[in-house]
Amino acid sequence: MPLFKQTHNIMQTEVDNVLNVTLLEPRMKHPTIFARFDELNPGESLTIHNDHDPKPLYYQLLGERGNIFTWEYLEQGPQWWKVKISKRISGESDETLGEIVAKDMHKAQIFKKYGIDFCCGGKKTVKEACEEKGIDVTLVEQELQKAGKVVSNRPLPYNDWNLDFLADYIVNTHHTYVKNNLPEISGYAAKVARVHGSNHPELLRINQLVEAISSEFSSHLVKEEQVLFPYIKRMVEAKNNKESVQQSSFGSVKGPINMMEIEHESAGKNMSEIRTLSNDFTLPEDACASYSLLFRLLEEFEEDLHTHVHLENNILFPKALALEKELVTK
Repeated sequence: MPLFKQTHNIMQTEVDNVLNVTLLEPRMKHPTIFARFDELNPGESLTIHNDHDPKPLYYQLLGERGNIFTWEYLEQGPQWWKVKISKRISGESDETLGEIVAKDMHKAQIFKKYGIDFCCGGKKTVKEACEEKGIDVTLVEQELQKAGKVVSNRPLPYNDWNLDFLADYIVNTHHTYVKNNLPEISGYAAKVARVHGSNHPELLRINQLVEAISSEFSSHLVKEEQVLFPYIKRMVEAKNNKESVQQSSFGSVKGPINMMEIEHESAGKNMSEIRTLSNDFTLPEDACASYSLLFRLLEEFEEDLHTHVHLENNILFPKALALEKELVTK
């Protein structure tokens, strides 16, 4: 068959795969949609037309078929609702928050908007994260789809970097930020708690949490810079030179990675509690300049922490584990 004719037939099939639900008897609507969906091959789509939002169908399809489809609104009222339902290609349904952001850093802003933790909680799927927070998953997925289509300044290609370069970047950018700013944040947290703690007792707890973060990071950064990251860089060098790598005293890299992830989760929980206690860093009427500066520094620190932990948990660590497995297999 000529290439043009093949392409035309494929495009025609895509165009024809439309179901006007309003023409069906009410009792036959969902069974017909399910039957049409089941006929799809992975990667194929069905577009349904309806005269109201078919969101109940989304939850029924999710409940009976599982997370094996994507749901994209093409039109949302007031007269017509058009939804493109695509059957996922095998393996796509297991994509985690961390993997999504690793592929497209723009989508991190969507997760931040809904308070979804993509760094420490990066091993969850969108569905799991939304269920935990009681968020409508269709809204989040819709915004993720839109974010994927927006053309904007490309973020740094972290996922494409060599692991030794990424490790150095983390140290030079994020470790340096923590070392330069956390002592200042600790000083202001103690000062503001001392001056305003009687009227705002939550500041006493915030000060405790900042002290806990500071204490943990002081050893955390050392362990990464002196133990874990050098070993990762030795593995990269071994692969480049087609040599074996001498096993470290800690054995598999999985051990220190698990420890780092636990410490990341602890810092993330502490920052989340600080955000809750501060009502999303909202200043009271009697806030002084130091109070205002503390909240601004804390919010900036949280922003940096999200990227910092994401780069390690979702990119550096999984690739280091894969590299070790590759070298051991050899």
